[in-house]
Amino acid sequence: MALLEQIDKDYIAAYKAKDDVKKAVLRHLKTAVKNQMVEVGRELNDDEVLDLVAKQIKQRKDSIEQYTNAGRQDLADKEAVEVEALAGYMPPELSEEELTAAIDKAIADVGATSMQDMGKVMQSIMQAYKGQVDGKTLSGLVRSRLSS
Repeated sequence: MALLEQIDKDYIAAYKAKDDVKKAVLRHLKTAVKNQMVEVGRELNDDEVLDLVAKQIKQRKDSIEQYTNAGRQDLADKEAVEVEALAGYMPPELSEEELTAAIDKAIADVGATSMQDMGKVMQSIMQAYKGQVDGKTLSGLVRSRLSS
């Protein structure tokens, strides 16, 4: 089943179950998908929908950080619940060992020797493991690998 079909199905289930949080999160996601479809002028594939889900999760994580810094734990908790609802559509993240192995392989494949090659390594991994890698974590690990 396509990811977009799964989102539609889950939205209907959340609506029937009166799950207001999930219903609202999926409504926002469906709106983002429709806006993107209008922008590109065609149906989106699963990778493009996955990118939108990742973007929504990132926005909410940024909001959590801002709310926490502002002392609004109630709003941060609400955003955390929304992140949890969206996380179900993402593939499982790579473990530390898998990520380290992917970095080593990408460095060898790209032929990276210095920090100037960091972008190539990052791009290679982000494309190969779409949605499975946190950019901040990856950046730190690649930086430490290339600088040593």
